[in-house]
Amino acid sequence: MKLGNYLPTVMVLLMISCGDEKLPLQAEVFETAANGNKQQPIALVSPNQANSSIKIFPEKKYQAITGFGGSFTEASAHLLNKMGKENREKILQAYFGEDGARYSLTRTHINSCDFSLGNYSYADVPNDVNLEHFSIAEDKDDLIPMIQEAMDISKEGFKIIASPWTAPPWMKDNNDWRGGKLLPEFRDTWALFFSKYVEAYAREGIPIWGITVENEPLGNDNNWESMHFSPEEMTDFVQNHLGPRLKNDGHQVKILGYDQNREHLDEWVDGMYKNESTSEYFDGTAIHWYASTYEVFPDALQYAHQKAPDKYLIQTEACVDAEVPKWKDDAWYWSKEATDWGWDWAPESEKHLHPKYVPVFRYARDIIGCLNNWVDGWVDWNMVLDRQGGPNWFKNWCVAPVIVDPDMDEVYFTPLYHTLAHFSKYIRPGAFRIGFENTDDSLLVTAAQNPDGSIVAVVLNQGTEEKNIELSMGEASNGIKISPQAVQTWVIKDPSRTIQNTN
Repeated sequence: MKLGNYLPTVMVLLMISCGDEKLPLQAEVFETAANGNKQQPIALVSPNQANSSIKIFPEKKYQAITGFGGSFTEASAHLLNKMGKENREKILQAYFGEDGARYSLTRTHINSCDFSLGNYSYADVPNDVNLEHFSIAEDKDDLIPMIQEAMDISKEGFKIIASPWTAPPWMKDNNDWRGGKLLPEFRDTWALFFSKYVEAYAREGIPIWGITVENEPLGNDNNWESMHFSPEEMTDFVQNHLGPRLKNDGHQVKILGYDQNREHLDEWVDGMYKNESTSEYFDGTAIHWYASTYEVFPDALQYAHQKAPDKYLIQTEACVDAEVPKWKDDAWYWSKEATDWGWDWAPESEKHLHPKYVPVFRYARDIIGCLNNWVDGWVDWNMVLDRQGGPNWFKNWCVAPVIVDPDMDEVYFTPLYHTLAHFSKYIRPGAFRIGFENTDDSLLVTAAQNPDGSIVAVVLNQGTEEKNIELSMGEASNGIKISPQAVQTWVIKDPSRTIQNTN
């Protein structure tokens, strides 16, 4: 049975006052909560019971939404290969099926990364400047089949962003997988590498929508695959090597710069978008969330948007890091026990950025905060990990929304899976974020209007008390009850009738 097939659909009515006549508007409400609800349909209540108010303003439009999703890694693909056929299908349907999370924006790695089984490159012959021996054979046993199967399942399809953690060591000044910089004499070769990668994946029937120039160009203390760029170095590489190469080879792939934490975002967009010449080949900026367990850095996001309002601003990686997953323990994902990589070492001046946190809240808070500050796409890290938080050749254990025990052929859909689905399933590519007014500071809210006209609002209640909310749009309103510690998605199916009949 596909995940989600067991969920009944509850149709509720918003009553629209229009003189003495009341016209119904169909809507749906779904909730995931610490009480055990998992995308559970919720009935409406009387608006007279409300102690909070949220008003939706569809006429106020902001950024177009690119999508939501997670990442194809060798670790996830390897684990799926070890699962039984039924559970493999169940997981991929849960992410890409019509009854699942309907992921629309994904990411994968170019060459190996920490969530690979070991170090590898598609160009492992030293000084092969024309890349005559280039080969993606390493990906054909696991990564490529996982992507192809997901493509077969996805009805609407999804975009793929590909990111390199490093160039082959022979192209770098330290001849190492970790750290170092690209040697100037190999800039054209490295640009050619991207072009060959896009071509090779296209031959497998996998279109690459976008690339980032380098995953985490500031480095990771040389722990696993990495390669360093400054803003100026990356901009020069894109302006004079990568951009022209992809254009000359006829690739329409998007180029996203930066691809690391938000606290340094200002200086990177200043370099990338310094003038028309430097920004010509950049289609947008990629960011990660690891600078803090809860701080969204809204000022940095606003600055990046203002610097390049017509460019993409996409969150390309996030996960609960530095933790071994808790197995079949939903309560942990709702408790304030998780810590991040900075918990042990952050200097006193930065301790406030690295407290203990609730995993579900971190995901929902960040996605809502990102959307409300011009981010148009949000991508999680590994889709599937094992009970150790791997496989990972560096033993850099992390949490994924889906945890498996391949030896027992068992699957655990954590509350994080359902939290992500509250956004990815209902806010579709091409939607526009829209305006809202929220009278309750304890609730976090975002809203969007889909291409089909439906309106979606996602609400997070981090408190320990139930809330009664009056939802209104124009003169139409009704009440919605949200549980303590809960994420809710509201889907208003036919908003045109509300607007049309209340003007």
